[in-house]
Amino acid sequence: MHPILSTVLQRLALGVLTLFFVSVIIFSSIEFLPGDFTQAVLGQTATEETVAAFRRELGLDQPAYVRYFDWIGALAQGDLGTSFSGRAASGVDRSRPVVDLVGPRLENTLFLATMTAVIAVPLALTLGILAALYRGSIFDRGVNAVTLTTIAMPEFLVAYILILFLASLNPVFPSLANITADTPFWERVYKCALPAMTLTLVIVAHMMRMTRAAIINLLASPYIEMARLKGLSPRKVILTHALPNAWAPIANVVAFNLAYLVVGVVVVEVVFVYPGVGQLMVDAVTTRDIPVVQACALIFAATYILLNLIADIISIVTNPRLLHPR
Repeated sequence: MHPILSTVLQRLALGVLTLFFVSVIIFSSIEFLPGDFTQAVLGQTATEETVAAFRRELGLDQPAYVRYFDWIGALAQGDLGTSFSGRAASGVDRSRPVVDLVGPRLENTLFLATMTAVIAVPLALTLGILAALYRGSIFDRGVNAVTLTTIAMPEFLVAYILILFLASLNPVFPSLANITADTPFWERVYKCALPAMTLTLVIVAHMMRMTRAAIINLLASPYIEMARLKGLSPRKVILTHALPNAWAPIANVVAFNLAYLVVGVVVVEVVFVYPGVGQLMVDAVTTRDIPVVQACALIFAATYILLNLIADIISIVTNPRLLHPR
């Protein structure tokens, strides 16, 4: 078997194993959440018999390991479970499948992440290459100062600053991203402008600095010195010789930040009341809706693992030492 294919298969197996352990951690963590769904629905005046009957109806009377394997078995068949939010002690069941709840929210989150990535990735790569090309210049120092400031600020603070200047003092964009499934595309883009700008400011700083560091590190290589001795211009040295060899670390940085766009949008979605998976997960934790919390957490984990696997595969494929084994 070719070394590249063997390594890729090993990474895929490791990703599946990692996802299994993450599922155990998710289930165990939710078990330790304070409060109880049955108590929240029935109230403090409910009798023990009523609480026990309601728990039995929901399947919460089963041991934790039984519920875990039932959950994993259902996941293997594509079933994320049924939400507790529509259940009532009266026997009326208005609950909905978790897939119906998560599906539209996941589309909204992916729309916001895609909108941000389309702006952030080219901008970050361009700034990183220019900063490496003009290292030590005023441009390089200015970009580094701005990115360091952005990195030092938490996402919610960046969001509130943008709301203050672009929604309150100067009403250019709406402060709430209250979109629906029927919202037209350009209106959706307009309402998502502030959340996308917040995420862009955060991830551009990381991607730009890592791109700059990767290229500068390669500029100290012997073949770069040889290219310079041949009289090539700094621009050609970077674009022709340094950048192709920097794709592996840059791909890791891009994949990591794209994973953050999907996984780390929880705070941004809550600030802007954006109807995404992050907001759904926060609401589900508040109401102790266990199946929804488990599904959202697993989607976040699977997305993060998948994008990091893609970055590893890109690094393997772009590594000449693996492309030409001895």
